[in-house]
Amino acid sequence: MSMTETFISHLLELRNRLLKIVLGLVVCVIAFLPFSNLLYTWLAQPLLSHMPVGTHMIATAVTTPFLVPMKVATLVAIVVSLPYTLYQAWAFVAPGLYAHERRFIGPLIVVSTLLFLAGMAFAYFAVFPVLFGFITASAPKGVAVMTDIGNYLDFVTTMFVSFGLAFEVPIAVVVLVKFNLVKIEMLKEARSYVIVGAFIVGAILTPPDVISQIMLAIPLWLLYEAGVFVAKFIQPRGDGNQLDG
Repeated sequence: MSMTETFISHLLELRNRLLKIVLGLVVCVIAFLPFSNLLYTWLAQPLLSHMPVGTHMIATAVTTPFLVPMKVATLVAIVVSLPYTLYQAWAFVAPGLYAHERRFIGPLIVVSTLLFLAGMAFAYFAVFPVLFGFITASAPKGVAVMTDIGNYLDFVTTMFVSFGLAFEVPIAVVVLVKFNLVKIEMLKEARSYVIVGAFIVGAILTPPDVISQIMLAIPLWLLYEAGVFVAKFIQPRGDGNQLDG
């Protein structure tokens, strides 16, 4: 087979995989659309449970009550279809990898997906209740807490992505060590910088309140330590002298 034919066959394979990904996403969106209002209520529950009695969320644009629940259903569909999406991506690239690369990258994709979902779950179940409880309790006397539903969706989406990416830190550490880009000893020596950096990242990615910054920075640091621990067992041979310490 010539290079041109090979290139065309790869393009056709890529097109087929992308079509399957889009089809899987569309199916999930259609399945979740009838429950869009319920999904938004569930998403807003951490804030609703802390709002004063008699107050409620508001919609400041004409189309917001319709579009925002649709966006929530679409986001849920993206998350639910993520394993299928990753499988299609893996099926496309796997044939071009060596056996030892497949043994490493396959589990890595699975673990990174689970960690991202764990980050989202941590934000929803651990961070949001504390954060929204603090915010609503801090409202000045006479100020009614009535958040716009569109602004709320933008806020929680940013938090989900921030915590999801933060939980990928162990994956980044393991990859750097696996491909011999960084030594274990260097990672250990960088601990103090990582702690400072974690709080800086927490200040940048979260709202300007101390609670959410700390609740992102501390897991970020602990996940870094977890990545260093795991990396000891997968580092390239010949670096065994760095296992101590």
